[in-house]
Order: sequence, then C-alpha cells, then structure tokens
Amino acid sequence: MAPVAPVAPVAPVAPVANAATRAVGTTVEVWKTATCGCCGSWVQYMREQGFTVVVKDVSDDQLNRVNAANGVPKALESCHTALVHGYVVEGHVPAEDILRMLDQRPKIAGLTVPGMVQGPPGMASATPVAYEVLAFSRAGETSVYSKH
Repeated sequence: MAPVAPVAPVAPVAPVANAATRAVGTTVEVWKTATCGCCGSWVQYMREQGFTVVVKDVSDDQLNRVNAANGVPKALESCHTALVHGYVVEGHVPAEDILRMLDQRPKIAGLTVPGMVQGPPGMASATPVAYEVLAFSRAGETSVYSKH
C-alpha cells in the first residue's frame, strides 16, 4: 500500500468585505459650510466607514457654485456636496450606496438625498424615518437608487 500524502490545509473562505474595508483608499472631497453640524456628522460617519475625507469649508455662495459646476439641480441640493471617483454625492447618502455606485459604475452624475431628511447618516433621528436615495443625470433626470 502506497503512503498517503498529507493533505494541504484548506484556506479559509474570506468573509464578504464590510464597508470600512471596501472604502479604504477611496478619497471623498466634501464641500460644506463651516457651521453645519450635520455635515460634520456625515464626514465623521464616512471616515468611520473607511473613506479618506478631505473637507473644504466654503461659503453658501461657493457651495452653490460647486453644485452648479457639477450639475446638481436645485431641487436635488442638500447641505453638502462631495465628489468621489467622478461622481457627485449630494447630502447624506449612506456609504453602502456610494460603494455600490463605485462598484457598478452606472452612467449617472451621482446620488442625492435631497433636502434635510431625518434618518440618513449624519441626520440622527430618535424614530427611524424612511427615505430614498436618488440617482440623477446631468440633465436632471432622477430615479430611485435605494430605499432605506
């Protein structure tokens, strides 16, 4: 009888990467006003999710110019604007939606949670509030990207 060769150890199956792992190395540039507390909360949340966040405190007029230059329609504006890998992220968009957009690379200008909706990251609410993240084109066309 021939000797039995030892069995090589099986490599463990890697768990699905969480947001913080997937976001490492991804830089997000954020334009916001210096006095906006919820913007600061969203920036902190994004850092906790693993993103590198570069903050640019600007005036309201400068923020409006950033939005106009990046094709954000007035009706879709929020309190801060971010750019990541050629996409616009307007307002309190969750990291999971940003990562899905970066993975899928859809032909959109970006994502938005327009206005000051309670519930998304950085807009804490004692009671869970349903909200939608919208995808938008430079022409102002929108579609629901996700529901939370």
